[in-house]
Amino acid sequence: MTDLRASVRLQFHKGFTLEDAVPLVDYFARLGISHIYASPLLTARPGSMHGYDVVDPTRINPELGGEAALQRLVAALRARGMGLILDIVSNHMAVGGDANPWWLDVLEWGISSPHAKFFDIHWQSHDPLLRGQLLVPFLRSDYGEVLAAGEIELHFDAERGLLYAKHYDHRFPLNPSTYGDVLQHSGHPELQALGKRFAALDDSQDGQRQARTLFRELVALASKAGGAIDRAIASLRPSEEKGFEPLHQLLERQHYRLASWRTAADDINWRRFFDINELGGLKVERHEVFEATHAKIFEMIEKGLVDGLRIDHVDGLANPRAYCRKLRRRVERLLPQRPAELRGSRFPIYVEKILGEGEQLPLDWGVDGTTGYEFMNQVSLLQHDPQGEAVLAQLWSETSGRGADFMEEVRQARQLVLTTSLAGDLEALAQGLLLIARDDIATRDLTLGAIRRALLELIVHFPVYRTYVSAAGRSASDQAVFDQALEGARSTLAEADWPLLEHLDNWLGGQVLSELPPSPQRKLWTKMIERFQQLTSPAAAKAVEDTACYRSAVLLSRNDVGFDPQQFSAPVEAFHQGCQERAQHFPANLLTTATHDHKRGEDTRARLAVLSERAEWFAERCQRWRELAAPLRNELDDGTAPSPGDELMLLQILLACWPLDLQADDSQGLQTLAERVTAWQEKAVREAKLRSTWSNPNGDYESACRDYLEKLLGSGQGSQLREEIRAAAVEIAPAGALNSLAQSLLRMSVPGVPDLYQGCEFWDFSLVDPDNRRPVDFAARQQALDSNASLAEALPHWHDGQIKQALIAATLAARKQHQRLFAKGDYQPLTVTGRHASKVLAFLRSHGDTHALVIVPRLAASLLGDSQTPLIAHDQWGDTRIALPPALSDKALHSAFSSADLLPSDGHIAVRDVLRDVPVNLLIAPTHSQESHP
Repeated sequence: MTDLRASVRLQFHKGFTLEDAVPLVDYFARLGISHIYASPLLTARPGSMHGYDVVDPTRINPELGGEAALQRLVAALRARGMGLILDIVSNHMAVGGDANPWWLDVLEWGISSPHAKFFDIHWQSHDPLLRGQLLVPFLRSDYGEVLAAGEIELHFDAERGLLYAKHYDHRFPLNPSTYGDVLQHSGHPELQALGKRFAALDDSQDGQRQARTLFRELVALASKAGGAIDRAIASLRPSEEKGFEPLHQLLERQHYRLASWRTAADDINWRRFFDINELGGLKVERHEVFEATHAKIFEMIEKGLVDGLRIDHVDGLANPRAYCRKLRRRVERLLPQRPAELRGSRFPIYVEKILGEGEQLPLDWGVDGTTGYEFMNQVSLLQHDPQGEAVLAQLWSETSGRGADFMEEVRQARQLVLTTSLAGDLEALAQGLLLIARDDIATRDLTLGAIRRALLELIVHFPVYRTYVSAAGRSASDQAVFDQALEGARSTLAEADWPLLEHLDNWLGGQVLSELPPSPQRKLWTKMIERFQQLTSPAAAKAVEDTACYRSAVLLSRNDVGFDPQQFSAPVEAFHQGCQERAQHFPANLLTTATHDHKRGEDTRARLAVLSERAEWFAERCQRWRELAAPLRNELDDGTAPSPGDELMLLQILLACWPLDLQADDSQGLQTLAERVTAWQEKAVREAKLRSTWSNPNGDYESACRDYLEKLLGSGQGSQLREEIRAAAVEIAPAGALNSLAQSLLRMSVPGVPDLYQGCEFWDFSLVDPDNRRPVDFAARQQALDSNASLAEALPHWHDGQIKQALIAATLAARKQHQRLFAKGDYQPLTVTGRHASKVLAFLRSHGDTHALVIVPRLAASLLGDSQTPLIAHDQWGDTRIALPPALSDKALHSAFSSADLLPSDGHIAVRDVLRDVPVNLLIAPTHSQESHP
């Protein structure tokens, strides 16, 4: 099996199973892919469309075909020398519902459950009513209302002898010691006697063993007791005569407290994934949890079914460094046990990690790199024209009435999420820090309110997702992060609270814990540092990705996962520096430009970036379009719908994702577009949390926004506006396609491992999920690849996306032929001179005597002019040329995209010659075939 050379990400679910992927292996192999990169395959919540809601980590999801289907897929991969990378979820698993046996066991036995330590539950809550109990916020409304409405029902599982309460899809097991409260109403002496034996149980291990025996007796007795248990359950059902008190008293005796889903934000006493009630945090830092949740994964590695891992949301873990190093050690011990033909191959481990500006992935984690969000950002910055920023910022501010300072939006959003959806997590941390303060004479007078205020501002100003404090304290980079957060907090806190920041600095990592003697206090400090680091990460994600990115739209192509929208563009030198650093530290880092989490598809962003080059043009059209749209708007009590900001975002989206061949009078095509954009629009207005939210949807506003979009795309009233938007999209589409081809080539040629998202070998004008997870027409892609068209041949009909596929196939073929060059070759920026030097990026990859020269245009919309294809006329380049190193001064350069050979002249190569027939180019020297393996 070959080492990882290029991957394709596939999203598996019941509509696209492991079995469905088997016939596609040959196509991926011919495309040049070495590994399929699979979404999570362990058993997820029934009907899951993504797999991140695991309910049983001990088996392959039967909805995906189970282990038999996995083995068939791997066999097909092995036949082509290919491998499988698996996405795993270490931070959390699905809770609620009725499918997670570990969670149900915790509800049944409370803190005495063998699985109680698997979940990150704070059993000693600051709320005295929750001591030793688990808050279960899954009710549709307030507990009293739901109880009185009879929506909490008792049930009996006759096959297993179990009693449980149920609310819609949620199952709440009764503690066996309370079974007597139900069975005493059966009117059946034997059942009543058995109920007394249940009542005598405790929660010890011996009590749990005895309960299993009693369950079997209950099954046998129930089968011959007629409807006695049903009568007992009926007697506890709320009614006008007896109310709901009997059922309430039964529920009060459980190890959980049922509550409305809304209570989670304030009262939650267990860690969730972000603010999602149905995803409970795991304590994978505990050895038994690590082994239990990874046992199936390790088994698959040992059997040779998995050849690499991708760790989801690594920043959610208590100690990512310790986890990753432990995982690497365990994997390395398994590798010698794998099938003989797989031994010796590198086993890559990647982490899903969003890096802030200037942040570097730690070198001592034992991983091969990230999943590539930072590369996606680097390419985006490269393709945005800094000259358009001021115009677009002014357009946004004047239209929306909101400022163009993205970081101010982030700070406001952080404050919002920390005082709403994450308020309970913030409160738990503040309460813990209060205990630390009370233990020291110097800080015993500090109040909870003061700690809460200072803590809130500290997190509001945190510049990255999290730090990685250990027992040895903070690293220099983490200290710099903390100092920046402290500085920001001082700018917004009253001066009287500044001394508190010094204490927070000390408590949250400034004090080296290894210097303290072992004690309960040191243990508490350790726990609070963990909680703090596990809070700053979701606070950042919810504030930036899920709020501010929908509140600010200077240009939406700069609002995506892993991006810093405050940074509009970056020079060529910054891109080169990023590539050189990656080559030095993480040469096998994944490189992506599209993911299952992106907010806009890679080609949607590439087209939208063109507006940075045509900012004045766009601003003028927006003014006209908004005038044309006046009859489409509605006036509501809370303002215009859509709001000016939401309207400007919508105009950007329509320009960016308008299908290449969609005409303004194509009713069926427009209906499909309307459905896609309507789904985006609903998510956008709810995520922004300005006029509507997920928790409290504003039906009037959302309805008015839908009405606006439907009239724009489907009525005579919107026909002129619709045609002008279509014409504008057509006008910028060639420049957008050129950006797309450039980013595709860069992804496959710079240091790192290219990762293709499913279906993106054709144009990807998708929006945020679920739009980016629509079914892929692989038959069309297979047919296109069979035609074996070159870039030049595909250029005239570039609308069909075949040109992008041809580029990918040709570049991956070059990577396969020259594996050492692309896996280990150095990266050398090349100097470009001449009239349009600023519109070209060129670099050289070299390994021994083999070299690859990459040339792509950038910010070149003006050079395209009125061209209807993404090819700049060669005479537009004038005297622009690339200086080559002496090693290439006399070597023929062979294009990977055509049969043309180019000879340097005077140590240079003219861009007009390199890009005469193809929009971008990859040149290899020497020209003779060199099959080389890493």
